[in-house]
Amino acid sequence: MAQSSIEWTEMTWNPTTGCNKISAGCKFCYAEVMARRLKAMGVEKYAQGFDLAIHEDELQRPYAWKKSKMVFVNSMSDLFHKDVPIEFIQKVFRVMKENPQHVFQILTKRADVLLYYDKEDLLDWTHNIWMGVSVESEKEMNRIDLLRQTNARVKFLSCEPLIGPLPNLNLKGIDWVIVGGESGRKPRPMKKEWVLDIKEQCKKNDVAFFFKQWGGTNKKKTGNLLEGKQYLEMPELESY
Repeated sequence: MAQSSIEWTEMTWNPTTGCNKISAGCKFCYAEVMARRLKAMGVEKYAQGFDLAIHEDELQRPYAWKKSKMVFVNSMSDLFHKDVPIEFIQKVFRVMKENPQHVFQILTKRADVLLYYDKEDLLDWTHNIWMGVSVESEKEMNRIDLLRQTNARVKFLSCEPLIGPLPNLNLKGIDWVIVGGESGRKPRPMKKEWVLDIKEQCKKNDVAFFFKQWGGTNKKKTGNLLEGKQYLEMPELESY
């Protein structure tokens, strides 16, 4: 586990690493760049670079954490990648269940795999497991419907990198929406009106809205102010 600079979490935990691109949001994947860098530095965990790898030894790590934390699971991978065995996913879920003092945030682009396992009753959801899907443009909005059908207690959307408008979102059953622009050397632009529209949709549906960043080549410079204000809302833990 490592301290995270990701604004909506505190720590990261990667029982799997590596992935492959499946949609437009993956084009400039930060995890792929980071994995290659760590491999070049000789970090053993990333000896395979960004090829999918499963790390059984990571399963014991959460039991040693003393204070309650907000934990992003698999910031460097996708737990629901088709090549991750369901038996290993179930082990990860067992660890999360046995550490109820922490909140575990899982994010996937493979909502079809997620829903399949859920429908087969292979996933044991507890109050501290937050499940999210990436929705970077209108083309991926079907992931929301798949997420909504699962039995996850807390459901969220990560609209980052937001590369297109998301009109008429169906936010029924959704607890939280994160929005962020792309960063890096050649970021695709995010329009202010896209962000404002999502914010208004969240407000109308009483959904927590978190604006992470404008992004760009210098994300620190562009910051995260939306019309002069920060929006850092989170689902209320007491409600679940």
